[in-house]
Amino acid sequence: MGLTIRQQDCIKWYSYRTIQYMKDPAPKVDLRSRSSRERLAKVVVSLFDHWKLALNDQAALLGLSAQSRSTIARYRRGEPFADSADLLARAGHLLGIHKALRILFPQDRDLAYRWVSAPNRRFGERAPLEIMRQGFEGLLAVRRYLDFERGR
Repeated sequence: MGLTIRQQDCIKWYSYRTIQYMKDPAPKVDLRSRSSRERLAKVVVSLFDHWKLALNDQAALLGLSAQSRSTIARYRRGEPFADSADLLARAGHLLGIHKALRILFPQDRDLAYRWVSAPNRRFGERAPLEIMRQGFEGLLAVRRYLDFERGR
């Protein structure tokens, strides 16, 4: 039994929209705007909650001093990230790590969130969080590793 004309039209429309979506580049986000940095802070703080990170770990991943609890508290209240290239780059890498984990573990969200704190053979049985706490290079090392694993 064949498809009805309505079903065929729906399939054509869906195929057309999917192709258009793939061809259209993602809209550019102006990270200099306050509203974009507010949204970014909200997403990163939420990610920290999912990863169940202590405040000093959160500060370290953002390149802040361990005494920066008030800064993180402000982000939790909805204040935007500072207009700092380093902070914004770190946030971008944290989101890249999160994205890679969601792609690698699509069926197990809990595993994707626990992965950061679990010992890993690739890092000498240390948790990726330990590597990321070492600074910007640590964030990059973990992100490169996950991007490599995604490409396998």
